[in-house]
Amino acid sequence: MGCGMGQAQIVTTPYSKMGYGLINDNVSSIQRSMGGVGYAMKGGRIINVMNPASYANVDSLTFLWDVGVDVSNLWSKENGHNGYNFGGGLDYLTGHFRITKGLGASFGLLPYSQVGYSYGGDIENGSESRSGSGGFNQLYFGAGYEPFKHLSLGFNFAYLFGTTNNSTVIATNSTSYFGRTMQIRDWNVQVGAQYSLPLMKGRDLLTLGATYQPKKSYHGHTWGTRYDSQDSKLDTIGYTTMKGNYEQPTTIGVGLSYQFNHKLLVEADYTYQNWSDAKYTPIGGFESQTMQFDDRWKVAAGVQYTPNHRRSYVGSMQFRAGAFYNHDYLNYNGNNVRDYGLSVGIGLPAPAIGDETTVNLGVEWRHRETSPTHLITENYLNITLGINFNEMWFWKNRIR
Repeated sequence: MGCGMGQAQIVTTPYSKMGYGLINDNVSSIQRSMGGVGYAMKGGRIINVMNPASYANVDSLTFLWDVGVDVSNLWSKENGHNGYNFGGGLDYLTGHFRITKGLGASFGLLPYSQVGYSYGGDIENGSESRSGSGGFNQLYFGAGYEPFKHLSLGFNFAYLFGTTNNSTVIATNSTSYFGRTMQIRDWNVQVGAQYSLPLMKGRDLLTLGATYQPKKSYHGHTWGTRYDSQDSKLDTIGYTTMKGNYEQPTTIGVGLSYQFNHKLLVEADYTYQNWSDAKYTPIGGFESQTMQFDDRWKVAAGVQYTPNHRRSYVGSMQFRAGAFYNHDYLNYNGNNVRDYGLSVGIGLPAPAIGDETTVNLGVEWRHRETSPTHLITENYLNITLGINFNEMWFWKNRIR
């Protein structure tokens, strides 16, 4: 098994052994229940890291916290053999507060990518086992500002860090070990914008959102290790500085949302990353030369319905649903990795915890496989739990 988020969130899939592992999209539990949308999402009660321009829209009297955890069940099938894995843990931790009118800020810890797998089998005169673990995380700070009415601009500045390990052990008459370690210590930046157009005398709101993250080299180091029991010596091979040899692609995200009378919110998003132009240098003799990167694109759509906010407990509940299709960046031997899924969720007011605190529960089904040849077929059932704390830190009690 492999871990992300400081060895907390667990992902288990052989697909994560390629490249940098499985890439995350900075979604909260709320957004995950809506198919992973968020570029055009805004509101004073949500922390939307997907688009930092949304930070400008924050309640003046509150300090928001959002913490998310998840539990995953995985069923896989390869060459007629079935597999099952279970994992879970901490997903993210974010905060959001107002600085002054039209200016808000956010900070937190998020997963960037994850690696986790363990499998093996028999070979001639012995056995072979492969495993991987680790991941990259991002500690971020961002701000959003509304320079003009209806227009918000923002940025996220993140420190990217973490380590991934991939290894192969071959046991015949002797034991041989091959490993690869990748360690990143880097900075990252993302900018975003949102423009909202009030309609129907201000009861409805149409919002267009967009984000941009530039292409850049990763900073860090990567190296391979090799060991043979007959030599009893551990060798380091291919020690490489990542700068100039490993790159992050340009990322563009756009979204359009429509809010009907503060009750119904619908949104559709599109994400594009040109991974085919990003450098990635395999370590000779360890990584498969048949692995390459494809351009990644993702479409998502989601809806949220609030029956009658503040009129009753049931009326204040938020009901969510969504769907997505992801053409991933990983390609193995001419087969692109693709996944799609459906999600539903509910937001439950929790007055026992805090007057404006919400518990967000979600269930997501995800299907992953390669195309055109189906190498490994995976089905996930993910249960997510997020708690959105709304602390009235800036409320001044009247002196009686």
